[in-house]
Amino acid sequence: MAALDTSARFADPDGAYRIVVEAVRPLDEAASAAFMARLVLILANQIGDASVLAEAVDLARRTG
Repeated sequence: MAALDTSARFADPDGAYRIVVEAVRPLDEAASAAFMARLVLILANQIGDASVLAEAVDLARRTG
């Protein structure tokens, strides 16, 4: 069973952030929420481990 890795993994974290921000910038609130939901599901599938996903969900809830 894998564990959630919260260490910095992007060589350019600000650049990664900009990619997401620029993707939602032209969208209204509903379209932005739908886009983010799709993105989360795509990335969750990439992780492919329900226990890691559960850890990430828990972390997001605690840090929001």
